[in-house]
Amino acid sequence: MPKPKIERLALIGIGLIGSSIAHAVRAHGLVNHIAISTRSETTLARAGELKLGDSYHPDAIDAVSGADVVIISVPLGAFESVALHIKDALKPGAIVTDVASCKASVIADMGPHIPDGVHFVPGHPIAGTEHSGPDAGFATLFEGRWCVLTPPPGTNAAAIEFISELWKAMGSMVEIMEPAHHDQVLAITSHLPHLIAYSIVDTATNLEDDLRQEVIKFSASGFRDFTRIAASDPVMWRDVFLKNREAVLEILSQFTEDLTALQRAIRRGEGDKLQDVFTRTREIRRGVIDYHQE
Repeated sequence: MPKPKIERLALIGIGLIGSSIAHAVRAHGLVNHIAISTRSETTLARAGELKLGDSYHPDAIDAVSGADVVIISVPLGAFESVALHIKDALKPGAIVTDVASCKASVIADMGPHIPDGVHFVPGHPIAGTEHSGPDAGFATLFEGRWCVLTPPPGTNAAAIEFISELWKAMGSMVEIMEPAHHDQVLAITSHLPHLIAYSIVDTATNLEDDLRQEVIKFSASGFRDFTRIAASDPVMWRDVFLKNREAVLEILSQFTEDLTALQRAIRRGEGDKLQDVFTRTREIRRGVIDYHQE
């Protein structure tokens, strides 16, 4: 299939993912015009300085007017208000998609406000760094990474195929998944690890001053990696945990039970149980490597 070509692409939100999309579609020749909108005047001005788009709009209505594809990359708490704001400006035949890491809530918040004749293909590129803002983006962010699409029942097949090919053209592998299943998978692969990282680093901040400084000074790879994860955008992650609370709480309950079992094994000196767990978990790492997601 030939590469998809977009006449006018509207990017609503221009943080790490939005700016990386801007770089990637340019690098691969997938777009003629990029219209960028974000609520922050400072961020919009910076996007202009970086030449991420062709036009810049404080009002999202102006960005989506005439757009063939609209990509929403705002905090999860803002999705419904964005949908309500732009719905009457979307042209018939346009495709609306997104990049959020919770899909059931996006469909619930946006779906009812998508006009007839406009196609809605929710998506989630599983890629990122701890950095945020328009300066953080780069064209190769999505290469070799998965993008999960969660189209609601009855979604136009051609629209799904177009968005799938768009992500493939930016270097991603594409998977179609049920929204609730996506949210369960991401609760364990992404959301819980971030919650643990925030918790561990917050524990360190509550130590006495001299001990806290030594923890920072002598950080080995484990704690250092937790600080990298915990440096992620706090507003985005606040909304993730609120919007995917059921799946997160379910997996957190299982994790708490497993952690208690490890605590008990340490207290009782049960080395065989500890070694058994540590041996099993190595298989997960091998699987991550086999899927080239290390």
